[in-house]
Amino acid sequence: MNEEPKNPAHGMPPMELPEDLEPVYSNLARISHTPSELTVDFCRLLPGQKRIPVLVRILLSPVGAKLLLRALAENIARYEASFGEIILPGNSGLADDLFRQVHPPEPPKTD
Repeated sequence: MNEEPKNPAHGMPPMELPEDLEPVYSNLARISHTPSELTVDFCRLLPGQKRIPVLVRILLSPVGAKLLLRALAENIARYEASFGEIILPGNSGLADDLFRQVHPPEPPKTD
């Protein structure tokens, strides 16, 4: 059953998600370009992998890429307004950034 969106984009037909559409998790992207298009390859990097397969390749016009950049910036601003600032890893190692709040338990006290 297809429901009409409550606020469809002006002049845009509603999007339809196929029932068998599988979400893809990506933690790595590679971006390249030519004068007429930008290519974004999405990958998933896991420990021990010797090769990184491209899971999804998206081709965008320069105008489409800039509109996507604007939409991402607006959505990240909304996300941070709701959930707090997204802190990017700094000069320390990724493990230090991820586990900075994790402290080993104190040894048992002996009387």
